[in-house]
Order: sequence, then structure tokens, then C-alpha cells
Amino acid sequence: MRQAISTKFLGPTDSRGARVKAACEAGSLTAPWDYSLGIEANHAHAARDLAMKLGWAGHWYGGGLSGAGFVFVMAAKGMSDFAIWNDGAGNLVASKAV
Repeated sequence: MRQAISTKFLGPTDSRGARVKAACEAGSLTAPWDYSLGIEANHAHAARDLAMKLGWAGHWYGGGLSGAGFVFVMAAKGMSDFAIWNDGAGNLVASKAV
């Protein structure tokens, strides 16, 4: 069963730069903040990376949570911020997020 992926911003510290944590019950990962991207794209990239890590292919749609980051869920084709699919050779391929 697939789960929603939530993301949250982690500010920089003395030893680490800014980053985004993507998490769901099946696992989590922390991605570095990409200053060339906007806020939503940074969160979408982290969610996409976690979905790839978990092997969850499909179309994903995300939205903001009041003061608490973003959440991403599987969506109908054509309504997604990013997509993950099987290339037919057993590899998962991801589109560029937002």
C-alpha cells in the first residue's frame, strides 16, 4: 500500500546547510536545499526522491500544509507535480519535479 509523503524544511545549522526532509511510514530521506529552485520545487524533489527510493511509480500531486511543509499523494494522470514510471527494463524513471 502506498502512503502520503510529507515534507518539511530544515533550516541551516553551524554544520549543515538548509535541507528538506521527506517522510512516510515506509521510510524517509533528507535532501539538500537547491537554491536554484523555488520552495515548492524543493519539496517536490525531496518527495520524488523518496518515492523513487521506495519504488512507488505513478503520478504525484502535492499541496502545502498550514505552516507545516507539504504533502504529496498519488494522483490521476495529468494532474501531477512529477511522475515516476517503469521504463520496461525494470528501471524506475522520474520526471523533473515542478
